[in-house]
Amino acid sequence: GERYFEDSTSVMDAELGTHSGFSTLDEPVYETLMRDVRMVGYKLRQVIDPRQKNAVKELRDWDLWGPLVLCLLLSIILSSRAPSDQNALVFAAVFVIVWVGAAVVTINAVLLGGNISFFQSVCVLGYCVFPLLLASILCLFWGNIVFHLLVTGVGFAWSTKASVGFMSQMVPPARRALAVYPVLLFYLFLSWMVVVE
Repeated sequence: GERYFEDSTSVMDAELGTHSGFSTLDEPVYETLMRDVRMVGYKLRQVIDPRQKNAVKELRDWDLWGPLVLCLLLSIILSSRAPSDQNALVFAAVFVIVWVGAAVVTINAVLLGGNISFFQSVCVLGYCVFPLLLASILCLFWGNIVFHLLVTGVGFAWSTKASVGFMSQMVPPARRALAVYPVLLFYLFLSWMVVVE
């Protein structure tokens, strides 16, 4: 436990240019915000290339800033494409589906004997929404349904690959399929929303 935290923190410190011995209460607000922005960017790189050797280890150091921003952006983009009388409904639906869906997938993994904290799982599932966010941005520019299906299919595969790699390592091998199946459904439902909006 403690050894893992030290290793993870030192890797993150080296990548972000910070030092753990320094108290964040002593630093200016701008530096704190920039450190958090760099941390979010670093974790997004782990999602962009989930084959990196430290990807799983770094995503275990959870935060909710990145997932919140990604969820808000996805909600805004999908609600902007909705009919004007349904903007608020689509925004709320996407926001709730992301957070409740992540919570349900997490509870499922824990009930299957997974060695994962609630916030770790929600963090990983939230960051792995990023490829679907990119797909929704690309779908804004061209209304062709075939293009929507292609781009969203790639986003779905990318999101699923990034999150399944993490989730499958957190549950016992005999129950991996039961833990991964809800993850597939979660991203499939979000993908469907990107395509139809």
